[in-house]
Amino acid sequence: MLTPATFHDLRGASVFITGGGFGIGAALTEGFLEQGANVAFVGRRDATTFCDRMEATHGSRPLFLPCDVTDTAALQSRMAQAADAHGPIDVLVANAADDTRIPADQVTPDWWDHSHAVNLKHYFFAAQTAAATMRPRGKGSIIMFTSITWMLGLDGLSPYVTANAGIMGMTRALAREWGVDGLRVNALAPGWVLTDRQRELWATPEALAEFLPRQSIKRFMEPADMVGTVLFLASDTSRFMTGQVLVVDAGVVGAG
Repeated sequence: MLTPATFHDLRGASVFITGGGFGIGAALTEGFLEQGANVAFVGRRDATTFCDRMEATHGSRPLFLPCDVTDTAALQSRMAQAADAHGPIDVLVANAADDTRIPADQVTPDWWDHSHAVNLKHYFFAAQTAAATMRPRGKGSIIMFTSITWMLGLDGLSPYVTANAGIMGMTRALAREWGVDGLRVNALAPGWVLTDRQRELWATPEALAEFLPRQSIKRFMEPADMVGTVLFLASDTSRFMTGQVLVVDAGVVGAG
């Protein structure tokens, strides 16, 4: 994967990504490595093979730190380890999520709590932890992944959609509060990105045929299609952008 632009200020940057070993997160890890950044990421599944491939391809090995992001203390500990290895965090990408489909009338209190722990709570505490390392230097970029599901209200995703709407509010609140310290907080809302998980579980021929007409651009997005926007938000190229939500969905929302 080669990104079409070089962001020179990202060379040597300390980047931390949640869920950086699979799907969109893996594409982001590779995209930052291509820019010469030092990348650390957390995830529940073993990512050793992915790290081996990144090292062979780019000559730089990302730091994989096993972690369940719903364990806040463990997440904070892993972020401290990343800072020890690569220096204080310059860029945080909160990306890990769980979009398991469950009908609203089958959602239990335990599932609600789990969904929000993954899809909302970890975003806040990752941002809080990163901000503590950014504030003394007067700069840093925090990027939250949400999705267009909160605009579409899709079936079977009530806890996930609710959490994604919360990320939008969180982004704007933190951008306002931390802007005085030179920190920027933005969000990216993808449309349907065909990760391996999506292809295995939900991207049936019928579902794809139904969804594609909603897109203005008649080509389904891949994880790599999210990389350029994230690099832009991470770089000082976007130094006066904060509190914004960028939609990258091939025109679904814009086209109605």
